[in-house]
Amino acid sequence: MSAPRQLSLNAFIYPSGHHEAAWRHPDSRPDRIYDVTYYQEIGRTAEAAKLDAVFFADGPALRTDVRHNAAPGLEPITLLTAIAAATTHLGLIATASTTYYEPYNLARLFSSLDHISGGRAGWNIVTTGTDLAAANFGLDRHPDHAERYARAREFVDAVVALWDSWEDDAILLDRAAGVYADPDKIHPIDFVGEHLSVRGPFNAARTPQGHPVLVQAGASNEGRAFAGKYAEAIFTAHQRLSDAQAFYADIKAKAAEFGRDASEVKILPGISPFIADTEAAALRLEREFNELTVPEYGIKQLESLTGTSLRALALDEPVPVETFAGAGDVTDNARSRLQVVAGIVERERPTLRGLLHRLAGARGHRVFAGTPEQIADTIEEWFTQGAADGFNVMPPYYPGGLEVFAETVVPILQERGLFRTEYTGTTLRDHFGLARPRGRFAPEPVSVG
Repeated sequence: MSAPRQLSLNAFIYPSGHHEAAWRHPDSRPDRIYDVTYYQEIGRTAEAAKLDAVFFADGPALRTDVRHNAAPGLEPITLLTAIAAATTHLGLIATASTTYYEPYNLARLFSSLDHISGGRAGWNIVTTGTDLAAANFGLDRHPDHAERYARAREFVDAVVALWDSWEDDAILLDRAAGVYADPDKIHPIDFVGEHLSVRGPFNAARTPQGHPVLVQAGASNEGRAFAGKYAEAIFTAHQRLSDAQAFYADIKAKAAEFGRDASEVKILPGISPFIADTEAAALRLEREFNELTVPEYGIKQLESLTGTSLRALALDEPVPVETFAGAGDVTDNARSRLQVVAGIVERERPTLRGLLHRLAGARGHRVFAGTPEQIADTIEEWFTQGAADGFNVMPPYYPGGLEVFAETVVPILQERGLFRTEYTGTTLRDHFGLARPRGRFAPEPVSVG
């Protein structure tokens, strides 16, 4: 008999917390966001709770309005290497852009992280949405959406080919014969595309996981097609169960269209929980954070998310529904986060201030205020009703928001048989229940019988 299906849970690390005003709250530690021991402590908290992984977002430009918020500026792969040294099982997922890296360099960074950590690395593949990055790399313009995804497809193909260029048994380590590796088992990849060319071979052996887990976070039309072909885990943002179910079904179907096993694609929405002993106390905590927001900062964030300006509105005026006309729905949209915001406006008819507060918690991801039991209930509902394979947990403040989730919600999920009480493997693939990929140069398996 197969084991019962288990949740995947990641801690999405945003240094002070996912609420935009977290850095102003006395329970956060903005003074430590450049302190490596701070992140190692967070990693140990996540590992003690048996979480699958920690995850870092990143971008190659200063997007944060540093007048009104703390700027998380540490390079994530370097930082995850430090967390790897302080943990033994915890997965380590970092964002890196296919637009502003070159395949060989990026392949080396993630290969090194996977070797150093003993097989715990994951790559969150992004194309970079902001045009602020272009000038940092000497470019006249930021490539458009379609061009970025065309390059991304070539980029991932080239990187995975590099990781596979050594066969698993290429290293012989024959001291007596003086032979370290068999050159016949190390292959150039000779990749030539419209946007990229990479000869190879790679300069390091295949990693413990075969290759790091491929993660993706785009939910636009292009992003979902890309995810169906490549992604092994998908980070996504939904406000409602029905939207999450539609997205879940769409991605699983797209994976099947590419000949993939849909169970090998893990869909992980974000949830940002305000947790307290009573629902009323949790709602008070959420209001406490919202009252610390700076409207000017929130408006800039809204413009960054949606590309739509609402500056002509007074804070207590209703947001016009027609402002977001043409945003599409959850399975047909050109800009996924715009669709999330449009849905909030259409359903709730908020004032501009109300919309800013709705988005302050987690930039369009689901914010939920309640007791540990209520948080566990909503996680279980989405998990069992075809909306999620797990969650990216986005504490509104760090480090306490993760600590209270680990201490109060995780034990309930464990008692219900939904989440592990001990790690059963050592790699991120083990935690996600993903098979180790077969190398492209491996000999065909011999059938028996």
